[in-house]
Amino acid sequence: MHAAGLFFFYMHAAGLFFFFYMHAAGLFFFYMHAADLFFFYMHAADLFFFYMHAAGLFFFYIHAAGLFFFYMHAAGLFFFYMHAAGLFFFYMHAAVNCFLPGSPQYSQASTVLSAGGIRQQFSLPENIHLSLASADFMRNINEHLGVLNEDPVDLQFNQSGYLFLASEEVAHIMEENYSTQRNAGAKVSLLSPTQLKEKFPWMNTDGVVLASHGLENEGWFDPWTLLNAFRRKALSMGVIQCCGEVTDLKYTTSRILSADGDEMDLRRIGSVKVQMPNSLEYQPVECAIVVNAAGASSARLPEMLGIPLPVEPRKRYVYVVHCPDGPGLDTPFLVDYSGVYFRREGLGGNYITGMSPEEGEEPDTSNLEVDHQFFEDKVWPRLASRVPAFEKLKVTSAWAGFYDYNTLDQNGIIGMHPLINNMYFATGFSGHGLQHSPAVGRSVAELILDGDFTTLNLSGLGFRRVLAQEPMLERNIV
Repeated sequence: MHAAGLFFFYMHAAGLFFFFYMHAAGLFFFYMHAADLFFFYMHAADLFFFYMHAAGLFFFYIHAAGLFFFYMHAAGLFFFYMHAAGLFFFYMHAAVNCFLPGSPQYSQASTVLSAGGIRQQFSLPENIHLSLASADFMRNINEHLGVLNEDPVDLQFNQSGYLFLASEEVAHIMEENYSTQRNAGAKVSLLSPTQLKEKFPWMNTDGVVLASHGLENEGWFDPWTLLNAFRRKALSMGVIQCCGEVTDLKYTTSRILSADGDEMDLRRIGSVKVQMPNSLEYQPVECAIVVNAAGASSARLPEMLGIPLPVEPRKRYVYVVHCPDGPGLDTPFLVDYSGVYFRREGLGGNYITGMSPEEGEEPDTSNLEVDHQFFEDKVWPRLASRVPAFEKLKVTSAWAGFYDYNTLDQNGIIGMHPLINNMYFATGFSGHGLQHSPAVGRSVAELILDGDFTTLNLSGLGFRRVLAQEPMLERNIV
């Protein structure tokens, strides 16, 4: 101890390092034991706090009127920044999936295995508003994810639009959706078969009664670039990337009375047990708030609490084909009423295509193997029927990825569980999670900060509809 300062140091065989220093108005504290790191600093009006334990990272900083908070744990990435009256939030959905080996490379993450589409042509206003907000984020991505002295982010955002085709059987649904989309602010136009043929002469319009074409804020982008932009931004701010698998959790239970007078158990998660990759070691990670954004694997965590979540993995195939005489640069992301879709993939006559299987023909989800016979039997005949040029094509590559499929209504589940008072959900998007992730992240941040949605009203997508078994059906699932 010297003057107003205090200095202490101790090291033990098991690996203990403790350091404390206080001088004048400042406080500096540092602790490290085994895999844990704890760091605390306070000086005048500033507070700096850093904690890393096993697979979790917690970082907290307060200065004057500003608040900076970062947390990465198990199934997701949570980033939050508030300064004065402003709120700045990023959320990476399904990009960090701790249940998959090798997740630091994201090679099996649903994000990078998706088709990378974004559209406003949904049947529910909530999904349309989510897409509009996310499209705005992507158009201005360097304002959000740009890093000083690094190359600007180029999402390769191709705004050629989506083109949905309707048969006579479903044309009335397209007309209803069109009205909803226009009222929500989406720029969409309806086309007759004659107009469709004039605009896209390479198309066979047999069986088409009506078409819906997105005029702006629709198209496709590079999923890996978006993922890497989030990651690069986080790392530039001092984030340490950690990975692990949640295998168990601890929680407390209290008994409450419902509005009807029934007794109910209210749970609160106190910590989770995390297994590190390629290791037998388990580490407990304490948590005040849990955001479940584990995509196709998100049902595992609530199952540990005995609570079912109607989200399961559904495997989908994406095929890359080469057709030198195929549709040109004006080709939209076409979705046929038969279920088949395709879009351009760069230049040089390359396209990606696929379709969802029938309900009773869902493929095995224990692996990511591709069924090439599915393309031969299901995809190619429908593709060539709609675009005759595709009668001559060659499959050059293919891959498979998982939808986080909501079996209740194929819609996202966003918000806190009514009976787990510190678990928030952002899952079950059934194929449109990536395109909605920036807007969903902001919405989850609002729930945590303000206790309610403030930018977009997404209360209809909450967990209560799951408990009540009241589906909120989205009719435009690809």
